[in-house]
Amino acid sequence: MAELKLHLHIDDRAEQLITVSSQELIIGRLPECDLCLPFSEVSRNHSRIYQNAQGEWCIEDMGSTNGTVVNQVEIKGVYQLHHSDAIQIGNAFLLVYLIDVDSVIKSDNDKRTQIANRSNTISRSVEELQKQWLQAGQEETSKTQQRAIARLQYLVEISKSLSSAESIEDIFQKVQLILFKEIPDIQRLALLVDVDGDGNLSLIDAAARQATNVKQTHSHSWISQSICQRVFREKIALKTLDAQADERFEGEQSILVKGIRGALAVPLWDTNQVVGVLYGDASLRLKASEDPEDEEDLSFFSTIANLVAYSVQRWLLRRKLQGQERIRQQLERYHSPAVVQQLITAGELEGGRIQPREAEISVIFADLVGFSSMSERMTPKQIAQLLDRFFEEMLQFVFALGGTLDKFIGDCIMAFFGAPEPQPDHADRAVRAALDMLKHLDQLNAANTFAEPLAIRVAISSGRAVVGDVGSAQRVDYTVLGEPVNLAARLEAICPASECIISAATYNQITVPKAFDWLGQQSFKGFDRPLDVYQTRRRQATTPLVQ
Repeated sequence: MAELKLHLHIDDRAEQLITVSSQELIIGRLPECDLCLPFSEVSRNHSRIYQNAQGEWCIEDMGSTNGTVVNQVEIKGVYQLHHSDAIQIGNAFLLVYLIDVDSVIKSDNDKRTQIANRSNTISRSVEELQKQWLQAGQEETSKTQQRAIARLQYLVEISKSLSSAESIEDIFQKVQLILFKEIPDIQRLALLVDVDGDGNLSLIDAAARQATNVKQTHSHSWISQSICQRVFREKIALKTLDAQADERFEGEQSILVKGIRGALAVPLWDTNQVVGVLYGDASLRLKASEDPEDEEDLSFFSTIANLVAYSVQRWLLRRKLQGQERIRQQLERYHSPAVVQQLITAGELEGGRIQPREAEISVIFADLVGFSSMSERMTPKQIAQLLDRFFEEMLQFVFALGGTLDKFIGDCIMAFFGAPEPQPDHADRAVRAALDMLKHLDQLNAANTFAEPLAIRVAISSGRAVVGDVGSAQRVDYTVLGEPVNLAARLEAICPASECIISAATYNQITVPKAFDWLGQQSFKGFDRPLDVYQTRRRQATTPLVQ
């Protein structure tokens, strides 16, 4: 008599070997069943495997809701089991092994030898496969020619539909309908894409032939990362008839644990760039035959993937542009176009940051006069509205001249010129921005724009500083650090209302020095010696500080 063994495979679980020691095995959801499969797709008493009087092993469905499938066909009545039959019950698969019958063993060994001689894995370069299935040689049969023509028509249709597809899901939907129809062994399909261009594949979409398997497809658990990475890295199309017995995957624990058997995987190769992988599996061993259609399926699968690659590449580009536009709109509220462009491309820089570097810059501080006392007379909402309008009105002159907003310090604007793009005239730009702010605020006050007139004091210092992203792993700011920053802050503290005060380094670089008067020298905390300072004379004469 033949001894029956069953290899049980359930999606992401390890494969289990079951030896049937009695003449009957009841499979179902109930705990008292001989083989309990506690899943909603399985009926309480689903199927019965038994040995008849002739010693033959048979299976019958016990009136289950979803039926019992053998070799991808739902059985009606009693079915006699044969070696290597594949039984599907819900989302569980059972591979039949009939042991200790000499003829069966010999047949199985011969079959394994035949497969081994043919190689369990077919791998071909994508270039080799791109035209292979279209080349109809003189020795081909009319059936093969008709199939090639039919598939060519499919390619024409899918090429048209992919060009009009508006989403990645739409692309995949069109592809899976054709592949499930043309390659009946495939049970599940997955589209994996290198979204960020870093070599890491992300699952974009998946589909299953059987409705009961749809839920499980949208996870990585059933996909062989080993196979996908090899296809992606080596740019080869690969078909494995039985990954469990394939020596090429010996030692790959993920394949053994997941019980992966038949699989097809091809790179999404657009010109010379691989953008992802199209992956399909049969959950069971793919059939081996001498039919050249074995490789034709792989060729067709690969050709479809090439068409998909173009659409995926277009989707990635559109996604990147949309992402950049969102980032640009957000950043342009705070930075000049030059800084925005550098921030957008920061992902290509080390650590995703704009690395700090030294630059010649001019720093500007513009502070509201008397804001503390003013805010005591206002509600929080009125304060926020005032600052929003004030910052918007003043910053337009910074941005118009290519400046960068460093930060808001309460009611004070800190900005700088000369970075990230070098600006030889950074001092002139800073001074022009300051004078434009003062003039524009006068006009706003004359028009009674605010509840009460506003006044600002502006200070500018120039020199060498460090500019770049500074902060922690959680938060970074594009900022400027160094002596010019410290001096500008000190100058702002001594500046009269509605005036602008600048350092000697700034004064020596500007082309409009006549707009400023020398006030003498002033000592500042943190500086070893007194420094020359210069100021506008817009409102009043100011006595020199030190002669």
